[in-house]
Amino acid sequence: MNALLITGTDTETGKTVLTTALAAYWQKFVSPNLGIMKPIQAGIGDRELYSQLFALNQSIDEINPLYFDAPLAPPIAAAKVGRTIDLGLVWQKFQQLKSRRDWVLVEALGGLGSPVTNEFTVADLAAEWRLPTVLVVPVKLGAISGAVANVALARLIGVDLKGIILNCVQPVSKAQITDLTPVDLIQSLTNIPVLGCIPYLANPTDLDKLVQVAANLDLERLMPLKLSKVNLK
Repeated sequence: MNALLITGTDTETGKTVLTTALAAYWQKFVSPNLGIMKPIQAGIGDRELYSQLFALNQSIDEINPLYFDAPLAPPIAAAKVGRTIDLGLVWQKFQQLKSRRDWVLVEALGGLGSPVTNEFTVADLAAEWRLPTVLVVPVKLGAISGAVANVALARLIGVDLKGIILNCVQPVSKAQITDLTPVDLIQSLTNIPVLGCIPYLANPTDLDKLVQVAANLDLERLMPLKLSKVNLK
């Protein structure tokens, strides 16, 4: 499939940083014909950032089909304004975007266990839509258990999990990265490959730096195979 779902172990893990890094790399070295989707957004944030950073030729509604003002879990934000979560609309928009673009990055909300509706989680959406998925794990205390729990959920639901990306949510030393997110231990416990580590970025909108960050990841596991083999660094 010419799409990738970026999810995390929770909120504020670095999903947006990974999405922007992959988008910046793709548009610079592969093709300008990229699509980005945030299926559901609650509160101002990602859709505005994507429309400012990249030449996507997408309207705000195409980037983000369902929007709610309150920065809450979608079913709660929807209930507050008397609305429901129309996943049929989101699926339709996704299919339309996917048919017109070489690659589509889909940034999830929260973690794999985050609710999309009262009965549906991000993991359910990833499995039902058959989306290849990457899990962002923040470099902090508790990262190992978060990775193990989310991978277990992904395996239970049947998510096609391609790998784990570590992300430094604050300035940390190499020793701290090793202590808080030991790659060998995470891979041993989850049986999922760690595809790289994103350093702390003081300016996460610096496109040149984002391209460099993406280039240091295992892109062959994340990008469409034929294109990645031709265009990798």
